[in-house]
Amino acid sequence: MSAAKARFPAVWQDALIVVLGTAIAVVLCVRFDVSEALRRWTAPWERFQLDELPAVLFVLAAGLAWFSVRRFWEERRELLRRQAAEAQLAAALADNRRLSQQYVRLQEAERKTLARELHDELGQYLNVIKLDAVGIRDETVPGHSAVRERAGSIIANGNHIHAALTALIRQLRPVGLDELGLEAALEHCIDTWRPRLPAVQLHLSFTGEFGDLAETITLTAYRLIQEALTNVAKHAAAGQVTMRLERSATEPASIQGSSGYITITIADDGVGSDTRTPTQGLGLIGMRERVAGLAGWLEITSSPGSGFALKAQIPVDSTAEQVG
Repeated sequence: MSAAKARFPAVWQDALIVVLGTAIAVVLCVRFDVSEALRRWTAPWERFQLDELPAVLFVLAAGLAWFSVRRFWEERRELLRRQAAEAQLAAALADNRRLSQQYVRLQEAERKTLARELHDELGQYLNVIKLDAVGIRDETVPGHSAVRERAGSIIANGNHIHAALTALIRQLRPVGLDELGLEAALEHCIDTWRPRLPAVQLHLSFTGEFGDLAETITLTAYRLIQEALTNVAKHAAAGQVTMRLERSATEPASIQGSSGYITITIADDGVGSDTRTPTQGLGLIGMRERVAGLAGWLEITSSPGSGFALKAQIPVDSTAEQVG
């Protein structure tokens, strides 16, 4: 829209220049008697009918003036059409953001419900099975070693299933996010990743207050960190990963219309990748969609051999996060 607005005043400027140039030409012609001088100069070439030149020039000038006016109104109509199209695109973008946020909220609500059901139903039954197996093992007479072994096998399998179920519940719903907040949940997430990445140094830092953030923002921040650690484990071959969350009340140039925002920065010293290639993993695409749904901005910087860096900026009081 800014380019179209710039073109519209330019038409008026051109018209003003033409009017001023014409006025100056009239004053000069009157001052120096250009018409009489032109008649004397053209007298030797009367056979070419040069005295008819002023009328021809007048017609030409009138035609150019008509053409200029016509172009002016065409530009104005084009500007109005562009403004209407941009307004429609802005409305469509706002609708897409609302739909994206509604989808994320529904997805997280389903995950939360599923995690609760798995914990309350399947988890409880697993505990009952394990207790029954422990009772069978402890109450079996010494001569029935096969029964004791089978009971011990049931206990071991139950422990394995329970560990897998606990890991699945943590993936579905961040542990402690609802009760303890974003900072505690991320610290717990990092602690669970350290045994899986023993050769990688994980550093997490916070600047600002994160206790009053909306649920959609806290979930987005958590999922970004979670996905970044997954990518480190799969692809990065890094020795160090730095994660920083910062909250500021100053509006950045990349985000307009908000009084505050949070910045999430994740960087590693791994093998990196070529960001110029059009192919991206589903994890990165999901990151972009989550951040864009909150009217935020995501930048990825990487090249082969120079590590991988991700920076996201999300407005705190985004209208997208407040849509129910």
